[in-house]
Amino acid sequence: MSLLRKIFIPLLLLGGLSALGWRLAPQAPPPEESRRPTPAVPVTAATVQPQDYTVTLATRGEVRARTESSLVAEVGSVIIDIAPSFREGGFFEQGDILVQLDDRDFKAAVTIAKSAVAQAQTAVTEESARAAQALDDWKALGRPGEPGPLVSRKPQLAEAAARIESAKASEQRAARDLERCTIRAPYAGRVLDKSADVGQFVSAGREIAKIYAVDSAEIDLPLSSEQLAFIDLPERYRGEKISLDDSGPEVTLRSDFGGRSGTWQGRIVRAAGGVDSRSRQLYVTAQVQDPYARRSGEVPPLKVGTWVSADITGKTLKNVFVIPRVAIRDGNTVLVIGKDSKLHSRHVEIAWGERDHVIVRSGLEPGELLCTVSLQFAVEGTLVKPRIEPMPALTMPGRPAPAATGKS
Repeated sequence: MSLLRKIFIPLLLLGGLSALGWRLAPQAPPPEESRRPTPAVPVTAATVQPQDYTVTLATRGEVRARTESSLVAEVGSVIIDIAPSFREGGFFEQGDILVQLDDRDFKAAVTIAKSAVAQAQTAVTEESARAAQALDDWKALGRPGEPGPLVSRKPQLAEAAARIESAKASEQRAARDLERCTIRAPYAGRVLDKSADVGQFVSAGREIAKIYAVDSAEIDLPLSSEQLAFIDLPERYRGEKISLDDSGPEVTLRSDFGGRSGTWQGRIVRAAGGVDSRSRQLYVTAQVQDPYARRSGEVPPLKVGTWVSADITGKTLKNVFVIPRVAIRDGNTVLVIGKDSKLHSRHVEIAWGERDHVIVRSGLEPGELLCTVSLQFAVEGTLVKPRIEPMPALTMPGRPAPAATGKS
C-alpha cells in the first residue's frame, strides 16, 4: 500500500503542475484562413445577331411515274414482230411502233367492207332510177295529185341510203381494226414489264406490257402538322381553274443506291386531297422533269421505285437567331454571359429545330454573348472566362430534329 502511494502521488502532482502551466502559458493566435479568389471557368461563346432564315423541311418518299399504263391489244391476232426497244427497260418515243400483229385477215375485212359500200351505193342508184320511173308513169297515166310514198318508192330509197351508211360504218370499223394491228406508243416512255412476245396469239383486251411515261417523275412526300406550318402549299379550291405554273416550293432530292449517289431538283405541284388517317400526315407531290436525261457528272437517272430523301424549301423566318443546338438546356433555356462575365439563364422561344442548330424567335437581344459549350453543372452567377468564337456554321440543312428535352 505504501508502495502505491509512493508511485501514484508523485504522478498526480506532476499532472496537475503540467495542466496549471499550460493554462498560465500565453495562447498563440490561430492561423488566418487564406481567401483565394474563385477561378473563372473557361468557356466558348459567340455573339448573337438576328438574321433571316429559310426553313428546310426534310422528308422521304418513293419515286413513281407520273403516268403508268397497261399496253393492251385491241384486236385478237398473232404477234409477228416487236420493236428492238420493246424489252424491260427499253425506251420509246410517242408514235413508235412497239408491236405488229398479223393483219392479213383485217386487210381482207377492209376489202369486203369496201365491196359492201359499193353494193349499197349501186342499190341507191337503182332505187333512185325506179323512183323516177314511177313518178313518170304516174304522170303518164294522168292521175291527179302527187303519188303516195309507196308509189314513189320513198321507203325503198331511204332503206338503200341507210344501207350505204351501215356499209361505210363497217368499212371504218374494219379500217380501225387494221390500224390496231400496229400497236404504237401513246407517249414517250419506258417498258416496265413485258408479258407477250413474237409468235404468241393475243386476244382483244389482253395486256401485252406495262409502260410508263418518262417526261416527268413524281414523289409523294409526307409532311407532319408541325412541318405544314412552315410551308406555302399550292392549295386548290372548288371552282378554281387548275394552274400549271411552277410556283410551288422547290425541293432537292437525294439518293444513294448501289454506290451511286445523285441529286435532282424539282417542285411541289400539289397536295393530297386529305390527311392520312393512320399517320395524320399530309402527302405533297414533288415533280421532277425529264428524270432520265443525262446530267453532268455521274448522276444516275431517277428510276421508278427509288427511295429518295427530300429537302423542301419552306418559309423564310425574319429577324431570328440561329444558335447551335448544344447551347440549349432544359428544352428552352440558354446561358447568356453578362458584362460581369457571369452566367445568366434565359428562357427563349424556339421557332424551329434542325439537327445541329435551333432557330430562336424571341428571348435574345442583338449583340449578347451566348455560351456555346455544354456545361453540365452550370449555376446562375458562375464566373466564366469566355473565348469568343464565330457562330458555328450550319451543316447539312434540312434535317429537322425535335427541340431539346433535356440538358445538353
